[in-house]
Amino acid sequence: MIPTDIIKKYYKEGSELYSILITHSFSVADKALEIAQMHPEWEINKDFVYESALLHDIGIYLTDAPKIQCFGKYPYICHGYLGADLLRKEGFEKHAFVCERHTGVGLTKENIKLNNLPLPDRNLTPETLEEKLICFADKFYSKSKLTQVKTVDQIKKHLSKYGADSTIRFENMVKLFLG
Repeated sequence: MIPTDIIKKYYKEGSELYSILITHSFSVADKALEIAQMHPEWEINKDFVYESALLHDIGIYLTDAPKIQCFGKYPYICHGYLGADLLRKEGFEKHAFVCERHTGVGLTKENIKLNNLPLPDRNLTPETLEEKLICFADKFYSKSKLTQVKTVDQIKKHLSKYGADSTIRFENMVKLFLG
């Protein structure tokens, strides 16, 4: 599989949105692979991590986020499961799970119901080590400030507005991946 070939099916190469997606996705892939290198004992599937990191946001074009050149009809929070649907149609089920489980630090079924989120009625939290790694690496990069790398403290502050659950999940990821 060549992830950029799949991206080019849905994004016009050379467009501003393509550039935003590719820049962000390569940053996430680089961060995830850097962390994977720190943990050879885990025997992480680096090819899968690379492919999935490049594809994790493939659904953004279907959402309404004009600041990053997305003019779709769905709320931005839906980009994960929408991307998962695209990847399932392409035949990449495992990669699809990364898409739908990376939003925030994952969203529980209870959190989705409690906040009346426009998401499928199921757990959308990362389960595998690779899913958690990509979800974690993604938090360090924004699509609206492509050259900025967030600090752990900045990420915690941002996540705190989504409740203690999110902060605790992120802190557990920090311990797992960074020690």
